[in-house]
Amino acid sequence: MARILVAEDDMAVQSFVCRALAHRGHEAVGADDGLRALEALVDGPFDALLSDIVMPGMDGIALALKAARDYPSMPVLLMTGYSAERQRAHNLEELVFDVIPKPFTLMQICDAVDDMLETRPPAVQTAVEYRDSP
Repeated sequence: MARILVAEDDMAVQSFVCRALAHRGHEAVGADDGLRALEALVDGPFDALLSDIVMPGMDGIALALKAARDYPSMPVLLMTGYSAERQRAHNLEELVFDVIPKPFTLMQICDAVDDMLETRPPAVQTAVEYRDSP
């Protein structure tokens, strides 16, 4: 299964999502804001990124843009409870697999992640490996 970074500032939601993904056999690692998530990506490797859009420090859209630049083969799924933010992410269709609205059920978040991983297979190289390759 996949190793997934979950960037979510609401600890209850982060815990719920990490447990749900672990239940499906994935390894989920949590980060409580966008800046910590960016640091975790560097320390990686991760096969996919699941991020809230509204977070302190760096929002999920900025995180998705940086992840797409540095880890172009890593799929990204965003989540949000705000319809305006969902519309903002709509313009990132080529970089982001989808945006899942909150609240969601365990089944909905797991199915969305599985759909993402089936459509866009997990990343095969980290950014460090990508930069270091000949």
